[in-house]
Amino acid sequence: MTASRPQSSGPPATATIATIAGEVGVSVATVSKVLNGRSDVSASTRARVEASLERHRYRRRNRRQPTSAGQIDLVFHEFDSEWAMEIMRGVEAVTSAAGLGVAVSQLGGEHSPSAQWLDAALARRPLGVLFVLCHLTELQQQQLQRQLIPFVVVDTDSATSASVPTVGSNNWNGGLLATRHLLELGHRRIAIISGPQDVLCSRARAAGFRFAHDEAGVPVDPELVRYGSFYIDSGYAYGMELLGRPDRPTAIFAGSDMQAMGVLRAARQLGLRVPEDLSVIGYDNLPFAAWIGPALTTINQPLRDMAGTATQMLLDLARGAELSTSRIDLVTELIVRESTAPPADPTGTDPR
Repeated sequence: MTASRPQSSGPPATATIATIAGEVGVSVATVSKVLNGRSDVSASTRARVEASLERHRYRRRNRRQPTSAGQIDLVFHEFDSEWAMEIMRGVEAVTSAAGLGVAVSQLGGEHSPSAQWLDAALARRPLGVLFVLCHLTELQQQQLQRQLIPFVVVDTDSATSASVPTVGSNNWNGGLLATRHLLELGHRRIAIISGPQDVLCSRARAAGFRFAHDEAGVPVDPELVRYGSFYIDSGYAYGMELLGRPDRPTAIFAGSDMQAMGVLRAARQLGLRVPEDLSVIGYDNLPFAAWIGPALTTINQPLRDMAGTATQMLLDLARGAELSTSRIDLVTELIVRESTAPPADPTGTDPR
């Protein structure tokens, strides 16, 4: 009598393209197209092939060779502000020194790339991809990883997997520092206009705002909390609304310097002086913040350093190096200028 062979539970230790093709019921050529990032495969077939590749933990055997020539892809959810230009400057400082080019694209306000964008990127095969304020689905991550195209996320808009290399700044601490500054000046009715509520950095800054109030034993008035976009029009619209209240705030913490610009315009339109009648503090420390009148008190978010750090991480990954950590948060700091002062009323509760 012969002994029966033990039954295997799960996928074989090694899989070939033919194995994948047979399991999914497609041709070897179709699997090869998926592996090579070709766009002439239907979405449903691609998904089934990708699922099988993942189940078998299929990885290419060859590694891309280090190179000093080529380009990286830099992807913004939107590219229409000085904030984005600061990121671009930080990226360019590193890529220029490495002799690399940068292909810039934007997602039109979306926070996740489309299938069409990803297909084009896979066909281009850049050295790596830098995503700014946007994120990838798990399937998209797998597609890039299978093509050995590394990626790094800058200032992620949502919680990412611990395995996704990410560079950001300490947004919670930035919100804390801004609000502490206003509380220490004597303000007690402080409004916040943060960014979109579904964006992680917006929520983190608002959490720091609330913690500073708790720390000082000052209640947060929920009527003074707003979430908008990071742009001037949002700061202006919410500034007009908040400053038009009979119990208006004596200080406003804006989630970006762009929003703060909108608040300053609203204050001027309503005949309020900054900082005599209203203190305003921004976030980012963009170059213009030091030159507007009054010069803007703000939180320095080291955008160029964030971008440069992320770019170097990306190039290290492209050369096959192991990262010592997958998450880096750079320090934020308070920059005090002319737009904040003690409230006209020492109690901070009776606006004129």
